[in-house]
Amino acid sequence: MSSRIEQIIQEIEEYVDSCKFQPLSTTKIVVNKEEIEEYLRELRLKTPDEIKRYQKIISNKDAILEDAQAKADSLIADAQAKAQELVTQHEIMQKAYAQANETINAANKQAQEILDSATQDANSIRLSAITYTDDMMANIGSVLNQTLEDAGGKYKAFIDALQSCLEVVNHNRQELAPQTAQAAAISNTFQDDDSSSVTKEDEDLLDDIGEN
Repeated sequence: MSSRIEQIIQEIEEYVDSCKFQPLSTTKIVVNKEEIEEYLRELRLKTPDEIKRYQKIISNKDAILEDAQAKADSLIADAQAKAQELVTQHEIMQKAYAQANETINAANKQAQEILDSATQDANSIRLSAITYTDDMMANIGSVLNQTLEDAGGKYKAFIDALQSCLEVVNHNRQELAPQTAQAAAISNTFQDDDSSSVTKEDEDLLDDIGEN
């Protein structure tokens, strides 16, 4: 049974696949900010619980080892009890020692096998939990990187548009600068001279500059 985090990641992947590409682009897509934030919000809420669940699985390693140790100790205790019973039988003393040693050795071997198997199982569980958590974080990082790239492209396009408008304005001002200077010079001349000395030609020239 898949976890809720796996389901959310799958939903994010399906949502990203369903998004439309930006105009003139085959790599960048247009995403709905509210929808992607809702997915990420739920992902942040579920991640701590999911990590705690796998931490609990990892912590079971100690319980597995303790149970294996208890079984091993029980086997050794039984072997020692049987060996003691054999030793007390004086008529078969030598055979009792031999059987006791064999029993203890077999018990020690079986106990070591149980410990080795338990350790291997615990390490396997821990490795699986760590691998899954890393994969989950990698998927989250991929979605976040894609979102940041899309947002960066959007703001860059906006800044480029503003820069283009500024260049047009500056260019138009440069074209008007000579005419503005000429109009200011004529205006200063008129202010210095008597108003009655303004000729019809000067008035027409001012009108032409104003129209341009």
